[in-house]
Amino acid sequence: MASQGISQTGSTGNRVLSLDVFRGLTILAMVFVNDLAGVRDISPWLKHAPADADTMTFPDLVFPTFLLIVGMSIPWAIKARQDRGTDLPRLSGQILVRTIGLLVLGAFMVNAESSGDEQVIGMGIAPWALLMYAAMLLTWGAYPAAMGLRRWLFVGLRVVGLAILILLYALYRNEDGSRMGPRWWGILGLIGWAYAISCVLYLSLRKQLPAMVGCLGLLIAFYVGVRAGGLELPSSLAFLHGQTGNASHSAIVIAGIIVSLLFFEGSPARAVRQRIAWLIVFATSLFIAGFLLRPLHGISKVHATPSWSLYCSAIGVLIYALLYWIVDVRGVTRWTRLLRPAGSNPLLTYILPSIVYYALIWLGVTILPSRFSQGPLGIVRSSVFTLLILGLASLLTRWRVRLHL
Repeated sequence: MASQGISQTGSTGNRVLSLDVFRGLTILAMVFVNDLAGVRDISPWLKHAPADADTMTFPDLVFPTFLLIVGMSIPWAIKARQDRGTDLPRLSGQILVRTIGLLVLGAFMVNAESSGDEQVIGMGIAPWALLMYAAMLLTWGAYPAAMGLRRWLFVGLRVVGLAILILLYALYRNEDGSRMGPRWWGILGLIGWAYAISCVLYLSLRKQLPAMVGCLGLLIAFYVGVRAGGLELPSSLAFLHGQTGNASHSAIVIAGIIVSLLFFEGSPARAVRQRIAWLIVFATSLFIAGFLLRPLHGISKVHATPSWSLYCSAIGVLIYALLYWIVDVRGVTRWTRLLRPAGSNPLLTYILPSIVYYALIWLGVTILPSRFSQGPLGIVRSSVFTLLILGLASLLTRWRVRLHL
C-alpha cells in the first residue's frame, strides 16, 4: 500500500518524505546488524542482548522501529485506498492477502536460513533459496499497469512464481522427514501478524485517535495479564495465551498509527510546533510506562516484554520527530538521496543481502579472508556491505524492479 504525503502545514502529496527517509534508515540498520551478527569479538552493544539480560542493545531497537513505521504507514495507505473508491470488503481482502504473503515469505526464509543441503531433495540449500527469491520476485513483483496481452503476461509470471514456490515446498524435508513448516514466523511473519491485528483494530474502531491509545494500553495489559496468570480466557480462546509476543509487536504498530493520526485532519496537533510537542509528549508517556512496567518482566526483545516495546516505541517516535523537523519542515533533503530507494522499496532491499549470500555460497566464492569476520575489520566489512546493498537497491529501483505486497 502506498502512502500519501504531508507538508508542514498538513496538506497531502504523493508520499511522506520523512517517513520514506525513516524507513530507509531503518532498513540500512537492518542490513548492517544482520551482517554484523556473523562478526566475532565486537562490543556486546552491537549484538542482540541475551533473552534474560534485562537490557537492550542497538540491534534490539531495529526491528521494533520497523514495526513503528509499519503502523505509521497504515493510516495513509488505507486513506489512499479509500480515496480511490476501495470499499471495506475489498480493503479487508487486500489486508488479508498482504498478511498471508508476509507469513509465507517469513516461513520460507526461516526454513532456508536454518537448514542445510540435506533438507532439500535433489539440490543444495543455496540453489533452493535462490529459486525461492526468484519466485518471490515473480509472484510479488510490482508490475506496471497494462492491458490486453501484457496484462495476461504479468498474470502468467505471477502464476509461474507461485508454481515454483509450491515445487520448492514439495522438495523440502525437515530432519524427521516431515514437510516444511513455520519453525518460527521470521521477521516478515511477525510483521505480518502485527500488521493484521493492528489493521483490524484500526478499521473496527473507526480510525479514532483516542481508541488507538486505548488499544495500545489494552495490548500491553493483555501481555501482563497472561504472563502473570491472572487473565482467564474461555477454552475457545485458549490459543491467545501464546500470543503475548504478537500483542507487544502489535502495540508498537499501534503506536505508529497514533503518530500518523496526529497529522490527520481533526487531530489536536494542527501546526508544526503542536505536532512536534505532541510527539515529544507521546514519547515521554511511553518512556514512563516502560519504566513503571520494567519490574514485572524486564527488558527483552526475545520475550517481547512491554518495557522493551514501550522504550523502543518512545525512541522511534523521538527519532521520527527529529526527521520530520529536518526533512519536512526545514526541507533539508539532499542527504537523503541514497536512503530513498530503500525507503520506497524496503522489501526488496531487505532480501538482497540473502540473495548475495546464497549466490556466493552456490558459486563457492570467498571474497575476504577470515580476519574480516572479527573485530574492527568486521565492522568495516559490514558497513561497506551495507552501502553496497543500498547502492544495488537504488540501481534496481531505478530499473523498476520492486517487491510489493
